[in-house]
Amino acid sequence: MPAMPAIRSLAPASTEKRNCARLQDEDASLLKAFATGDSRAAQKLIERLSPRVLAQALRLLGNRSEAEDMTQEAMLRLWRAAPTWQARAKVSTWLYRVTANLCLDRLRGRRNSVPFDAVPGEMTAGDPAIIASLQQEARLDALRRALGELPERQALAVSLRFIEGLGNPEIAAIMDIGVEAVESLTARGKRALAAALASKKEALGYADE
Repeated sequence: MPAMPAIRSLAPASTEKRNCARLQDEDASLLKAFATGDSRAAQKLIERLSPRVLAQALRLLGNRSEAEDMTQEAMLRLWRAAPTWQARAKVSTWLYRVTANLCLDRLRGRRNSVPFDAVPGEMTAGDPAIIASLQQEARLDALRRALGELPERQALAVSLRFIEGLGNPEIAAIMDIGVEAVESLTARGKRALAAALASKKEALGYADE
């Protein structure tokens, strides 16, 4: 009898996994239908996937216009991939990787046009709420710029782990590498980010933390 609560507690997780698998199968089926000329399948995929892609791009870039551009490009790449789609690949996993790489490429482009150390100044007076908001945005912007400085694989692993909040097994599936390799990449990436941001601590309000 004591085991019954544990059995019941596992049921929602199992149901969630089944629902997730069903949705992934539906995504793949819709993509195959699009490849054969079904325009309705494309519309359904746009409705299902575009909001997730846009949200991911917005978190990484912090700019809605750029995020919308990256969403459009990611979906275009999905359409191009449709005719040769491999059944073993998950559409959502593929899109995660493509979207992250597109956004990281955009962040690398930013470093050539805007100084890395450009952060809001004179944040020592005024409305505390406004100051806190500006400071948080400055921190996020500095983090995004620092991500653009990392090697490609480190940047991808770090963004998926610490911005997207994915677990190591999920990241391993997206990057098609082992979990230990993910752990190594994220550890090296964190050290590199800390080094890149060390000189900005005072400007970003981390001096007392």
